[in-house]
Amino acid sequence: MSATQTQGQHSLAFRVMRLCKPSFHVDPPLRIDPFDLLAGEDFSDDPTSASLFRRHVSSADAVDSDLSYRNRFLLNHPTDPIGLSDLLLLPRSFGAIYLGETFCSYISVNNCSSSEVRDVTIKAEIQTERQRILLLDTSKSPVESIRTGGRYDFIVEHDVKELGAHTLVCSASYNDAEGERKHLPQFFKFVVANPLSVRTKVRVVKETTFLEACIENHTKANLFMDQVDFEPAKQWSAVRLQNEDHHSTLDPPTSDLGGLIPNPPVIIRSGGGIHNYLYMLNPSADVSGQSKFQGSDILGKFQITWRTNLGEPGRLQTQQILGAPVSRKEINIRVVEVPSVIHLNRPFTASLNITNQTDRQLGPLEVSLSQDELQMEKAVVINGLRNVMLPRIEAFGSNDFQMNLIASKLGVQKIAGITAFDTREKITYELVPEMEIFVESD
Repeated sequence: MSATQTQGQHSLAFRVMRLCKPSFHVDPPLRIDPFDLLAGEDFSDDPTSASLFRRHVSSADAVDSDLSYRNRFLLNHPTDPIGLSDLLLLPRSFGAIYLGETFCSYISVNNCSSSEVRDVTIKAEIQTERQRILLLDTSKSPVESIRTGGRYDFIVEHDVKELGAHTLVCSASYNDAEGERKHLPQFFKFVVANPLSVRTKVRVVKETTFLEACIENHTKANLFMDQVDFEPAKQWSAVRLQNEDHHSTLDPPTSDLGGLIPNPPVIIRSGGGIHNYLYMLNPSADVSGQSKFQGSDILGKFQITWRTNLGEPGRLQTQQILGAPVSRKEINIRVVEVPSVIHLNRPFTASLNITNQTDRQLGPLEVSLSQDELQMEKAVVINGLRNVMLPRIEAFGSNDFQMNLIASKLGVQKIAGITAFDTREKITYELVPEMEIFVESD
């Protein structure tokens, strides 16, 4: 943090210190063998002399040594490579400030003059490119006096929600020894960086949208992700897809108290570590009316919370994630249910649902199974009347109906070619995507 002060002599001066948790003191151990103090590394080149020397210096309390140096890299105890001591380190510099964290600062107003100052009014605020945020204002209850060599201390906090340059403005108005009213502004500048980046990819497969999010850690500390939730827009429902084989089959980690750790956080390593999340999005069944069917490119947004090594929290919310606008058909027909067992040359009933996705009334409709000239012999055809007549369907309404079908071939077959013809507007709708069924013999 850089500090600037206006010209002129003032009795007061601001001192700003950032409040943050200490870090672990790491002291990498120097691993040696006691025998190294008596002989050099080249002593083990001669196996005969090495064994004779060992025989002469050995005693009951002697520590066995590997003269071949083959096992020097082995870790005899799990704590050997950690190098952690019982000490904690205070920060030596102001450090980096990241978006989503809470900036906490200890501010001290010092009287560095030889006389007392009175009626001190103190203000502290954060200035960004967009706004000014007041953190402290003692105008209504000014400090009565600050004696020579004395100070007035306070703590301010600010949730960092903007990137870029920030300025902590500390100002004091006071009466000096001569009774003159003076004003002291002091500026402390710092830059807020982005702790992580979220890269997204959107793929549309038929009626399903897949959203992949890659979160990358840009900080110098590991991030423990407490929560990575995708909040879909109201016209979508989202389900996170996870690989079950990815989780370890070993026993779950335990704490020192012997209790199980519920939902251990995902760790994203410092300096560019990444973690991927995959979500499956489908049109929401809870939304009715026009908003359910209109094309929209807004998918939703992410809510991300994390903690650092010593538990300092952070929180970010991404902007709205956009996908390709979803085009909606005026009419949609879907197969709701078919029998679990379908036999060759035996009629079966398929349950279907037709939905009007417009804001006007449609119909009457004539539903049929189209005959493709290139595929004259279809494996699944209508049994009985070729056309099913449906009444008018209100705006955004739906209707359930059934069709009697029969399969003429064994194995995996497809129900395809179901269309609807609007007898009033003379429009044909190609509706139902292919659906596979399995046909068994009698």
